[in-house]
Amino acid sequence: MEDPHYTVLSPTGGQEQGNQHPPKDLMPPTSSKFKHWRWWLLVFLNILFLLVGQTAATLLGRFYYDQGGNSKWLSTLVQTAAFPLLLLPLITLPNTSSSFSTTDPRPSTTKLTLIYIALGLIIAADNLMYSYGLLYLPVSTYSLICASQLAFNAIFAFFLNSQRFTPLILNSVVLLSFSSALLGIDEESSSDSTDIPGGKYMLGFILTLGASATYSLILSLMQLTFEKVIKKETFTVVLEMQIYTSFVASCASVIGLFASGEWNKLDGEYEEFGKGKASYVMTVVGIALAWQVASVGVVGLIFVVSSLFSNAISTLALPVVPVFAVIFFRDKINGVKVMAMLIAIWGFLSYLYQNYADDSKARRSLKDARDIADTSVP
Repeated sequence: MEDPHYTVLSPTGGQEQGNQHPPKDLMPPTSSKFKHWRWWLLVFLNILFLLVGQTAATLLGRFYYDQGGNSKWLSTLVQTAAFPLLLLPLITLPNTSSSFSTTDPRPSTTKLTLIYIALGLIIAADNLMYSYGLLYLPVSTYSLICASQLAFNAIFAFFLNSQRFTPLILNSVVLLSFSSALLGIDEESSSDSTDIPGGKYMLGFILTLGASATYSLILSLMQLTFEKVIKKETFTVVLEMQIYTSFVASCASVIGLFASGEWNKLDGEYEEFGKGKASYVMTVVGIALAWQVASVGVVGLIFVVSSLFSNAISTLALPVVPVFAVIFFRDKINGVKVMAMLIAIWGFLSYLYQNYADDSKARRSLKDARDIADTSVP
C-alpha cells in the first residue's frame, strides 16, 4: 500500500514527508509570512548559535576536567540545566508555523508526555556518554569522532524520515565512517595529553561514537514526532519539545548525580579547582549557557530546514575545535588526525554539494512553475 503522504525532494539531499501541503523546502519557506531574506537570516542565526555554542561548550568542558573537575554527572547535568532560558523566547516571540502544519487536533497529553519522557531519558544517556568521551579523549580526537554523527543521521533519516540516499550522501557516510575508524586504530592519540586517564582511550572512543549515533537518533525522532504525532511545527511546539525533554534529562541527571555519590565530591572540586573558586562557578555556568545556545540552534535548524541539515552544520565546527585544542590544551595533531580531519571535511563537502545541487534544482522547478503560470494568464 502506498503512503498517503506525498514525498518531495528537499534541498537537504533527501525526501521529506508532508501532509497535503506545499513542501517547505521548495521555497524557503512557502508561508507568506516569511520573506526570502528573513528565512536566510533565521538560518544564519541558528547556524551561528549552534557553532558558537558547541565550540565554547566543548572547550569549556575539557577545561573543567583539566583543572580538577571530575564529575561526569555534573557535566551531564549542565548540558540541559539552562533550559529555563527558553521560556523567554517562548513567551515573547511570535508563533510562526512551518509549511506542513495542519488543523488536526492536538495529540493527547498522555501521548506527548510519554514521548517527552522517552526523548528526555535518551538525551540524558547521550549526554552522559559525551561526558565520559570528553574525559577520556583529547579534545581534537573527541571533535573528529563527533563528526560521525552526520553519517549516523543520514542512516536514521533514511529509515525514519524518508530521506533518500544519493551517491553524494552515500559517499559522505562512507568517508565520515572511515575518518572515525582511523581514529579508533590510532594508538598515538591515547598519549596526546597527560591529563587523559591511562588505558581509557578505547572506552572514550566507543562512548563518543555511541553518543554521536544516539544524538543523530534523537534528531530524527524529534523530526518524526513533529511530522507524525504533533503534525505541525510551530515555533511554540519546537520550543516546547526542547524545554520538556531538557527538563526530563535534567531530572534524570540530578538523580544520577545523587545516586552515584558524586554530589559529595562537588565541594572538593569547588575548593581545589585549578583556577580558583570563581573560575569553577564561571566554567560550570558557561558550559550550561553554551550548550543551551547550541541546542537552540539545533532545534531551530530542524524547524526551518531538517534534522540532517542541522547535524551537517554541527560538523562545521570540525576544523575549529582541534585548532583551539592545540592552542589552549596543547593537543598533538599527528598524521593520522590530519588525515582523519581531511577525510571528514571531504565527507562534509560532499554532503554540502548535494544540498546545493538539490536546492538549485528546487529553485529551477519553482521558477519554471511560475513561468508557466505567468504565460497561462491572458
